[in-house]
Amino acid sequence: MKKLELKFENEDGKIVTYSLDKPIEPVDSDQVNAAMDEIILQNPFTSSGGDLVTKKSARVVERIVQEIELGE
Repeated sequence: MKKLELKFENEDGKIVTYSLDKPIEPVDSDQVNAAMDEIILQNPFTSSGGDLVTKKSARVVERIVQEIELGE
């Protein structure tokens, strides 16, 4: 499963990460950048370290899980 991770810095200087499932691909970096700007402007989320103040990074993460069969 792929996720889009948006990383921000809050007022305390700590990184806050928001993950969105199933991003539209290919990911449009201009749209992600604009969305992150809007999140900072609108301030819809709270964090324990205060408001989000700056963008740090964005990335698509894919998690692959492979079960390992264990003998008894």
